[in-house]
Amino acid sequence: MKPVYFLSDAHLGCLALRHRRTQERRLVNFLDSIKHTAGAVYLLGDIFDFWYEYKTVVPRGYTRLLGKISELTDLGVEVHYFVGNHDLWQAGYLTEECGVTIHRKGCAVEIGGKVFFLAHGDGLGTRDWKFRCLRALFHSPTCRFLFSTLHPRWGVTFGRQWARYSQLKHQRHGEPRYMGEEREELVVFARQYLRTHPDVNYFVFGHRHIELDLTLAPAASRLLIIGDWISRFTFARFDGHELTMQNFVEGETKP
Repeated sequence: MKPVYFLSDAHLGCLALRHRRTQERRLVNFLDSIKHTAGAVYLLGDIFDFWYEYKTVVPRGYTRLLGKISELTDLGVEVHYFVGNHDLWQAGYLTEECGVTIHRKGCAVEIGGKVFFLAHGDGLGTRDWKFRCLRALFHSPTCRFLFSTLHPRWGVTFGRQWARYSQLKHQRHGEPRYMGEEREELVVFARQYLRTHPDVNYFVFGHRHIELDLTLAPAASRLLIIGDWISRFTFARFDGHELTMQNFVEGETKP
């Protein structure tokens, strides 16, 4: 089989990042390097720092990335997009214009004879009631309708400023750290999920902006949290036999 790639959390367009244009070029260069060898690419959410689709309007920018994704799908590469907490307001543009398959919830998929549970990761296993309330608000059809009544000039500006505030808040707290098996919410979720779905071979998540490769006993399933494309530039690659996590270094990383 052709290799399958997983990546997440580029937060393209983030107003709190000075290198956002270089960052987009680097992601595009990576996708260009695998376009003739990849069987599928799974984008596990928060590729955009803020994405909201009005009926006839989408956020400006991202032309290099959208063009490259379209090129991939035109070449027959499957591109799957699992929405995150920054880019969940999708209404068909990426599917209609770029050929992307959108997934709004985490789910198990079979790849190369192995079962993968894939998701962005927000909300899974969380015990933070404030985050749960905010997430419910973002997913509310009523709130989405009310937001859509704002003119895009104000709606998109508000959304990008909100996302900027969130990124700056995370920067003030420093690099995210692995909290251990008992406190890391995605690990807790995976262990609970395995109780009723012991056939899962791999869990692959984004969201946390950390690199983690953990074997879950006793099922011997593996859990990967695949870093980000802000400072780590990490991705996972599955060739049908082995799942590995790598860093993209332009001119050095082999597709």
